[in-house]
Amino acid sequence: MASTVEELQKDLEEVKVLLEKATRKRVRDALTAEKSRIETEIKNKMQQKSQRKAELLENEKPAAVVAPITTGYTVKISNYGWDQSDKFVKIYITLTGVHQVPAESVQVHFTERSFDLLVKNLNGKSYSMIVNNLLKPISVEGSSKKIKTDTVLILCRKKAENTRWDYLTQVEKECKEKEKPSYDTETDPSEGLMNVLKKIYEDGDDDMKRTINKAWVESREKQAKGDTEF
Repeated sequence: MASTVEELQKDLEEVKVLLEKATRKRVRDALTAEKSRIETEIKNKMQQKSQRKAELLENEKPAAVVAPITTGYTVKISNYGWDQSDKFVKIYITLTGVHQVPAESVQVHFTERSFDLLVKNLNGKSYSMIVNNLLKPISVEGSSKKIKTDTVLILCRKKAENTRWDYLTQVEKECKEKEKPSYDTETDPSEGLMNVLKKIYEDGDDDMKRTINKAWVESREKQAKGDTEF
């Protein structure tokens, strides 16, 4: 069973009394060593006791003092506008009152193909916007942000100047291209029509394929007679 500080103090007093009465060197050396050991143990226990007391006091502090709530929750920014110049792609984010928060509360991190914005403690909330897979590489060193009235302006410096960005991100480009017709409108219209019919034929059932085959044969027959309407 571990000794309490009070018990150790009693042991120490008794060792001191014995040490005063001892005359033999060997006995005095043994008592002196024991005295040092007890003193060290008392010191360690006092330190542990003080540490436990400090921890208890820390735990008793009000929660609001220990972990003050400075922001509520994080809002993901989805609305923005963008345009470009020869050197920059410019992204405009509207946040009411953003010009009134400390500059260090508006943080933007750039990589060659992405940027992320974090606005801390704006009207009790944080706001974040992450844009990955930019259409083309940007210069991290040349990119920056500007705070204007109710607006954050993000300036992405183009690595290749004087090049036009038709989209902001690669994903946006792929989505838009999927929406385009499967034929090229700049080519011969009849060629585009044939591509459409080919796609319908490949995706259609047996009845659809028979209908297209019939129309194809009739079209060829009319063309052979000099009638090119189809």
